[in-house]
Amino acid sequence: MEYSDFLARKGQYTGGDGFEPKDLPEMLYGFQRHLVEWSVRRGRSAIFADCGMGKTAMQLAWADQVVRYTSRPVLILTPLAVASQTEREAKAFGIEAKRSREGDHSGGIVISNYERLHLFRAEDFAGVVCDESSILKSITGKTQKNITRFASKMRFRLLCTATAAPNDYVELGTSSEALGELSHSDMLRRFFKMLDDKGQKSETAKQDQAADLLRDNPEYFAKLAFRVAQTIGQWRLKHHAVQHFWRWVASWARACRMPSDLGFPDDGFVLPPLEEHDHIIKVTTPPDGFLFQVPAVGLKGERDERRRTMKERCEFIAELVNHDRPAVVWCHLDEEGDTLEAMIPGAKQVAGKTPHDDKERIYEEFADGSLRCLVIKPKVGAWGLNWQHCNHVVTFASHSYEQYYQSVRRCYRFGQKRPVRLDVVATEGEERVLINMRAKKTRAAAMFEALVCEMKDAEKIERPNIYTNQIEVPQWL
Repeated sequence: MEYSDFLARKGQYTGGDGFEPKDLPEMLYGFQRHLVEWSVRRGRSAIFADCGMGKTAMQLAWADQVVRYTSRPVLILTPLAVASQTEREAKAFGIEAKRSREGDHSGGIVISNYERLHLFRAEDFAGVVCDESSILKSITGKTQKNITRFASKMRFRLLCTATAAPNDYVELGTSSEALGELSHSDMLRRFFKMLDDKGQKSETAKQDQAADLLRDNPEYFAKLAFRVAQTIGQWRLKHHAVQHFWRWVASWARACRMPSDLGFPDDGFVLPPLEEHDHIIKVTTPPDGFLFQVPAVGLKGERDERRRTMKERCEFIAELVNHDRPAVVWCHLDEEGDTLEAMIPGAKQVAGKTPHDDKERIYEEFADGSLRCLVIKPKVGAWGLNWQHCNHVVTFASHSYEQYYQSVRRCYRFGQKRPVRLDVVATEGEERVLINMRAKKTRAAAMFEALVCEMKDAEKIERPNIYTNQIEVPQWL
């Protein structure tokens, strides 16, 4: 082994373990073809493309390539109800793919949902695709461990999601681990530094400074947000390792929100306007022990505020969706869902307790237009579903940016032809939650733009070989 190869190996900038793609579907857009070709050559990779950019088409094309190359089946794992949607899209693309509910299959491309992973044997498959792979983000999660263990036995792996690291960059370590790159702990040791109490206080002060700039100077805030985001809780990217970290991520992942991020025209992918409306509900009755309304403090205070004001908030939303157009209402509590279902004529609710078959039936009814209004929690159905026929989204304020973003993007996605109205409802006591959600949205947009920029720059970095000088050997040797 050459010394330069040894250094490259230590830097974790690994090459591909795939093969040359052949006969990709003609209906793929140019940027989609580019991503599929790269991921097939890479063998184990991640595609972090925004909602509606055709991740389903890309993963079907990728799986078809692996099936033809290995003559062995490939498993596509999806969230619940997305499996049937993936099967329909496969038919539209002329790719043979069959759904399996009980773990049985006859080869080719097999589609199932994460809840049925335990029914399959990893040794039966040449590759695996994880749709909406942000499900891997929790390092302590049982699902993350099961998927990583299942995929670890396969040569070909593909992760697809629009929110790769919805909370912080350390979550990229779980994707890396699932692909057989650095483990989560190795990534932290190599690129991050743990802050002591003094360091965490200093970084918190910087984040407060960035938040103050949000109102006065949005342009400067966008630039500062990404730099501040290098610090995540108790972890901070080492200053000398920032470029190396993104170069390492770029070696196994590609990110884009628009085709132009990859150098392709944006024709057909420019969305209509998103009309955002914030509603602050004034409740006449103050909390117990107070003479007037006060901001809710802490998670317990916010939960109490939501339960106390449930009737007023649900009545307001029922009035918002009192029209004849399709609408989806996102809630966070079981009581909210039950109340909204009762108040909105003809509405149906999909809750955690709803049987899987009933969930899929209600999803299909809403998708085909036979159901006008759907009431649902983000953690139940905010991933992977396509509802471009609907252009009215209503949600309550929430601290979770991932749930907020994914729930809005079920309707506001490429393929949507009409302006989308988004109503966000909060009470006076939840005003801090609303401000926090808006700040997270601004930071997330700035971070993703910087992430794309860093990845594009990382691809252009050429590592000069500075170890090629000839050694002067003494004459007596």
